[in-house]
Amino acid sequence: MSGQYEELIGNAILGIDTIWGGDVMCASGTGRFIADSWFSDAPLPRAYTVAEAARVRESGGVSAKAPDASAIDAYLAQVDIPGAIAGMKSAAAGFGGLRGEYLAGLAECFEAMWDLAMEILGKGAAVPYERCVRASCGQAPEPSDPVRKRERVAELLGCGGDRDALLAAVDGWRKQQRVSMASVRLLGAAVIGHFDALTARHVLPYLPAELHAVPRANIQFLPILEAWFSGSMNYLGRARRPGGEPEYEASYEINASLEISLPEFLQLVSHEVVPGHVTTFAYLQNLYWRKLVGFEASVLTMNTRAAALFEGIANNAILMAYGVTEVEELPDTDLQIGVLLALLQDDAKNQSSYLTWGEGAPQAEVAATLRHDFLVSLERADKLSGAWGRHPLLGRMYLPAYRAGTRKVAALRRAHKPEVFLPVLYGACGLVDITTIEKMLVV
Repeated sequence: MSGQYEELIGNAILGIDTIWGGDVMCASGTGRFIADSWFSDAPLPRAYTVAEAARVRESGGVSAKAPDASAIDAYLAQVDIPGAIAGMKSAAAGFGGLRGEYLAGLAECFEAMWDLAMEILGKGAAVPYERCVRASCGQAPEPSDPVRKRERVAELLGCGGDRDALLAAVDGWRKQQRVSMASVRLLGAAVIGHFDALTARHVLPYLPAELHAVPRANIQFLPILEAWFSGSMNYLGRARRPGGEPEYEASYEINASLEISLPEFLQLVSHEVVPGHVTTFAYLQNLYWRKLVGFEASVLTMNTRAAALFEGIANNAILMAYGVTEVEELPDTDLQIGVLLALLQDDAKNQSSYLTWGEGAPQAEVAATLRHDFLVSLERADKLSGAWGRHPLLGRMYLPAYRAGTRKVAALRRAHKPEVFLPVLYGACGLVDITTIEKMLVV
């Protein structure tokens, strides 16, 4: 892999990341944005290191309430982001095959993110909502249908068809099983150990032997105050053992005001840690370290088709850990309720996006819909309809990715044997995204 290619990919990804106010080298999710990782040991590209970049990052880029236009203009005079994206498209054509298709899809996402930034700055036309969703999810936007999951929750809680009664029962169930954030580190360690053992039993046997010794859950839980997110998995991956192999380390910042039940917390750990996000990133880092995947696998990103697949892995992670295909096969009724509520929350993310950007609904109306139709907590209804849902990038490109990825991975798990599907899912056959994974399965 040439240094020129690495510089090209780095400039495209970290250029977009910078103008949106992200800092991939920040250890906290409060400073990160588009770029989720930089664990290659490659020198940071000009898009990150040029002096003008620091001022844009510090000001929040176009994500700020009042973007510093002069800082952004000075930065863009030094870094040619559209040129870097065009170079990525040329590289995609040169590679061809599924790697080329992956890169072309990545470039399409970055083109949308660039145009969204120009829209915010008043330098470009409004970006159509459908274009945003197609870029990140590979499909057209569509509303969520919560009825089946909601009815199953009502059945498990012994409620009738009255929506207010069901919501009260869910709130009561959450309160009864609420996790204390004061003990989240100790609880997190115990739950991580539980899911790591389940993963060793039900996932690991189907993966290549070379991945078996890779740490799947080298993570620390950190409560954080006043965060706009419920939690942030920050994959670092920059620590090295004496022989040079990565440590595969990460942190998870959890919102100290988050109201979450123990069963939902179990789903959260499987989603964020093992066999979800941390496991996924650790395997990709190991594959990159062994030179089995390209440089693009070391700079993983939000708001892209790869991210949609990663969310699909994470939302199916608890089922994979237990070695089952359907929620009703999980061994505990409360665990089934918790997983259904978590899946309803991700359906709510898609619905928030659809109502806000597809139909122009006001925030209060969106929040009420998420609360009553998708059974989310008051705190979640507020954040998903507000800070997340109305964000010009996350609301239009990322919120739909959860549901899209979850449905895709669930369908493929039902259609393929684990010994065929799991190596492809975790990148052992090559880096894939939500649109290329089926083609890799055929190959």
